[in-house]
Amino acid sequence: MNKVLVLGGYGNFGQTICLLLAQDADIRLLIGGRDGARAADFAASFDNKVTGIAIDAQAVDLAGRLQNLGVDTLIQTAGPFQGQNYAVAEACINARCNYIDLADGRDFVDGISSLDARANAAGVLVTSGASSVPALTSAVVDHFLSEFKELHEIRHGISAGGHTPGLATMQGVLGYCGKPFLRLENGEWVTTYGWQDLHRYRYAAPVGSRWLGSCDVPDLEIFPKRYPDVRSVVFHAGVGNPVSHLSTWAISGLVRVGLLNSLAPLAPAFRRVNRWLEPVSPDVSAVHVEMRGIGLDGKAHSRIWQLIAFDNHGPQIPCGAAVALARKLAAGKVGVKGAGPCVGLLTLEEYLGALAHLHIKQVML
Repeated sequence: MNKVLVLGGYGNFGQTICLLLAQDADIRLLIGGRDGARAADFAASFDNKVTGIAIDAQAVDLAGRLQNLGVDTLIQTAGPFQGQNYAVAEACINARCNYIDLADGRDFVDGISSLDARANAAGVLVTSGASSVPALTSAVVDHFLSEFKELHEIRHGISAGGHTPGLATMQGVLGYCGKPFLRLENGEWVTTYGWQDLHRYRYAAPVGSRWLGSCDVPDLEIFPKRYPDVRSVVFHAGVGNPVSHLSTWAISGLVRVGLLNSLAPLAPAFRRVNRWLEPVSPDVSAVHVEMRGIGLDGKAHSRIWQLIAFDNHGPQIPCGAAVALARKLAAGKVGVKGAGPCVGLLTLEEYLGALAHLHIKQVML
């Protein structure tokens, strides 16, 4: 039986991952976090194959704890990852257990490759970004890549529904609102600003048109290296309630002009407002990936893929990668070792297979 430890297992993403992995007969689940009582209470809702433990992700003896517990795979859900170090991943390497995280911080996910030699030597998989970006989005691009002789553009994004995200997720997003970052457009690296570049994007029914703005995600760094013919990689995101989106856009402008340093400290206030708006916010969210280039026949070719999530199931979509990858590791079906972003490890079918319990629909245009 494969032993999987979910750090932050009683948090928003952690609970979803634990609920799904607890159903696997080949997995012995450990729910971990600083609050041992919360971990034990959540574990008590399962059968005796699930155990709750108190464990500090930043403890100096973490590697020893993991070895004593016999952990095969650790899933790190406790963000925000922007500004974090790789202490947990390094502890996993020292303990010779696999490491998966749900990070969406651009530098954090791309930088995990610095641990590649050590992870290879230890014979373990260390991967970052097992989330909607870049795990799901890269799986979509890989799925349709065979339709293209040359892939020139990847334009993609996410529009959330009305469900209020966790504090760490909101801190991560607000942390780059109004801040400059680079993205590849028409073969050149250009500067854009978080939550700026305001525009409308039309999704399939029943989502319809939504406001979106620029977001800094790992894809902007990873995709130009992974798909060498690509000349543009652009990512936008937004929320379904226009009041919430437009107010965030307006306040992010204060960061851009230097009147505010960061919106991250305002995350608790933003969460309270979002919760107040939940009753009048849509319960449908969406992901889109647009690919353009030259088809196999030498003519211009495009593919537009959308994933529509109903009944406020959208916030569970990022959990699919960690669940699918933990299952593959438990089954011995992942031959890759070393450290790197979570791309090329899952097919689109494997990712969506982990979300089979959700009310979601794929749309191809």
